Amino acid sequence: MLKSPEDTIAAVSTPPGEGGIGIVRLSGPDAVAIAGRVFVSTTGRDIAHANRRVFHGHVADAQGGIVDEVLLHVMRAPHSYTREDVVEINCHGGAGPVAAVLDETLRQGARLAEPGEFTLRAFLNGRIDLVQAEAVVDQIRARTHAGLRAAATAASGALSKELHAMKDNLADALARIEASVDFPDDDLPELVDEPLRIRLEKTLERMRALLSTAEAGRLYREGACIAIAGRPNVGKSSLFNALLRDARAIVSAQPGTTRDRIEETIALSGVPVRLVDTAGLRHAHDEVERIGVSIARDAMQTADIVLLVLDASCPATEEDAALAEELRALERPVWVAWNKIDLAPESLPPAGFHGLTPISALTGEGVEALEKDLAGLLLGGASIAPDQGLITRVHQRDSLRRAAEALERILARFGESPELLSIDLRDALDALGEITGETTPEDLLDRIFASFCIGK
Repeated sequence: MLKSPEDTIAAVSTPPGEGGIGIVRLSGPDAVAIAGRVFVSTTGRDIAHANRRVFHGHVADAQGGIVDEVLLHVMRAPHSYTREDVVEINCHGGAGPVAAVLDETLRQGARLAEPGEFTLRAFLNGRIDLVQAEAVVDQIRARTHAGLRAAATAASGALSKELHAMKDNLADALARIEASVDFPDDDLPELVDEPLRIRLEKTLERMRALLSTAEAGRLYREGACIAIAGRPNVGKSSLFNALLRDARAIVSAQPGTTRDRIEETIALSGVPVRLVDTAGLRHAHDEVERIGVSIARDAMQTADIVLLVLDASCPATEEDAALAEELRALERPVWVAWNKIDLAPESLPPAGFHGLTPISALTGEGVEALEKDLAGLLLGGASIAPDQGLITRVHQRDSLRRAAEALERILARFGESPELLSIDLRDALDALGEITGETTPEDLLDRIFASFCIGK
């Protein structure tokens, strides 16, 4: 957790490498004072009493020499990202200028920020809750527009609002139940009544609906992997290129062209998908091909979906049958791409897999339908918009599941001992609080913020 809120922290907030601008950010009680000791304004202005102003000048070293020309932004508490005084120094974006400006702020008393410490301070100072804090890193790492929308929605507070509404319902129920325990003989209206039970049932329905978004949320954030498998010359590399809309893999009539795994990322219904083209699965003829076949089998074992490519233009072979039997034993969904339908089919489509899409990797026929089928298989056919509140992390799902289970226990014995109902209600409230940050264990908070980059 936070080392010391009295510290003023500093870090580079832009990616390493060369660019037009690099930003060194300071936050804390002495942010303006430290910046003032390294910054020289072009107009001679003193930034000590500045309030939300931008200054032009340069950063100077201990001998008064110019380090770099900069723009300096002052943001006063509480109107800043961390709700502390924040200064951002915009310098030239090369590694040298950025490091030199950062060094000067550290020399003047700032401490190098820990990973995620700026966002941690925003969380601890009440500007955002834990859901919004986690959404910040999801926005940074988003790989598709849909993933970015999902993260931006969470960062805006949509998911937090839903969770807090659930908490408010449970807190009201707890107050009513505890009042019935504390004042059993008072002339009070019936507190644990049918309307309360109905409200709790509706809250449980909302929890279950939110839980149903967990897999889609995980996929938008983490992505998925699809391994293309099949025997040689069935069109795996051609399909790989067709899905990429690019000639990335070598296509040849010679069997065994692909020896290693080739990977690229595509988007299927907003889900970032790592597409893996693998070596043809057959009895290998040399050591290099044997290694390629072994790599292909490893890829099949770890993929979220195996895309089995079969050649519709020729009769099924013993190798096809053996491969089909091997894939049916996998604990992975297998979808069949029934390829070369532009030629006269010579065999019947196989059965026993999750589904099949007729395609021609050569002409592109059926490729869009295959993309829709694979996206549906990944998302479970659910119609989930990335701009609605989604559960995106394992700890969020597990906490919400425990809250729902506690609420199920309450409803199962509603009308019995109010003392027992209050225990389960507190469990449900604590579980929801773990998601929003009020009751999150400190070790989990440490792990969450340690996953952030330095400077955010």
